[in-house]
Amino acid sequence: WEGSGSSAPTMSTRKAREISARELGEAAAAAASTAAPSGAEPGDAMDADTDETVEGMGKRMRGADGAVAPPEFEPISALEASGGKTEFRRVPVPQNRYTPLRKDWISIYTPIVEQLKLDVRMNPRKRCVELKTNEHTDDIDVLQKAADFLKAYMLGFAVGDAVALLRVEDLFVDSFMVTDVKMLKGDHLARAIGRLAGKDGKCKFAIENATRTRIIIAEARVHILGSFARIKVARDAICSLVLGSPISKVYANLRSVSGRLSQRI
Repeated sequence: WEGSGSSAPTMSTRKAREISARELGEAAAAAASTAAPSGAEPGDAMDADTDETVEGMGKRMRGADGAVAPPEFEPISALEASGGKTEFRRVPVPQNRYTPLRKDWISIYTPIVEQLKLDVRMNPRKRCVELKTNEHTDDIDVLQKAADFLKAYMLGFAVGDAVALLRVEDLFVDSFMVTDVKMLKGDHLARAIGRLAGKDGKCKFAIENATRTRIIIAEARVHILGSFARIKVARDAICSLVLGSPISKVYANLRSVSGRLSQRI
């Protein structure tokens, strides 16, 4: 080819490029057919690789009907919900509840530790019961439930009545003073408190049974444990007695109201 024009080398170069491109295409097709399983199309391998890539990236996968599957998250513990810090509550113990607390400590300790998975201890120096979450606590709300349970016990409710705050959602404790209903002093106040209790506690028990609540009368303060509607009925009956209504009239109103509440249930 010496002494000839430049067109001959150009044609040979083109043919060489075409031959090399054809050889590369044949080699790629042979490699794809070797990697793909028998009876599968070449596009299936590409789709499988794409799916694996998508799964590895953590993207949402669509089901057979085309709907996007909702994400599933594991429930977090109370320790993780509080940012890795332990929550703490302190309930003061009145002087008149020291002996009952020592006597009923096992009954108070058992539901708090076994059911609510909380740590509890008595601090005699500060005269209070301390509650704390730990790594076994499932829900952060149980700490407030345990504090309400202890507060109800400190107000004078029995353990069997106060433990209902841990098992039933719609239970509350309402407190008020007898002097909030009517300004009474001296013997008049003592007479009103006696009317609330009745002979041997007969009047108080009648109100409790009619409204399905629990009532504690501590001097001039009244505590009622129950649901919202039943606390209202019991409070109205107690206020009527403080204002001077006859006990027979209060009993008649309780019968009618308790009948309506039972029908509603």
